[in-house]
Amino acid sequence: MSEPSAPARVHTDAAPGIRPAVPVRPLFPRSPPAPPLLAAFGALVDWTVVLIGAVMIVLVFTNVVLHVFGKDLAAVTESAELLMVWVTFLSGSCAARRGAQMTITEFIDMLDGKGRERADAAVDLLAIAMLLVLFWYGINLVIIGWGNELTVLQIPMSFQYLGMPVGVFAILVWTVYDLWLILQGKTRAQRWPKEA
Repeated sequence: MSEPSAPARVHTDAAPGIRPAVPVRPLFPRSPPAPPLLAAFGALVDWTVVLIGAVMIVLVFTNVVLHVFGKDLAAVTESAELLMVWVTFLSGSCAARRGAQMTITEFIDMLDGKGRERADAAVDLLAIAMLLVLFWYGINLVIIGWGNELTVLQIPMSFQYLGMPVGVFAILVWTVYDLWLILQGKTRAQRWPKEA
């Protein structure tokens, strides 16, 4: 039987007694460069989604605890439903900012150069048209909903519906910005740089 070998020594550049720095992973996925105002807008939306998500976690946990004791608080459920609409549409904006929205690209990926950029511009134009329709109907839902109240919270139902036009507007901002970059001659690789 052989003797156990000594443990391998790990070489670090840190001074003795000082632990080497651990790389810190960013909270949000990297987003492409944007003008300061747009970057600030994107950060605001990112943090809003995080805040809403945190509140929803607390609401769901509260609801689970209440159910363990055979209780139910309808306001908790209704609040979570209201926030779900908001977080859904605002999260779409976070995805659009990073080019992470779901896409089907089998045909468009066959194109290269100017053909690809033209196809991307056409897709952006179609998306903008659809987003404008959604924004229009979202605003109309908000206007119509002022006369109705949420059953338990007793606030206008429009507060729930408002998540749609606000989120769609935020998605629209990033889609228009992408189209503007295409028209400036930016390639897909320049608009959506890969993570290093």
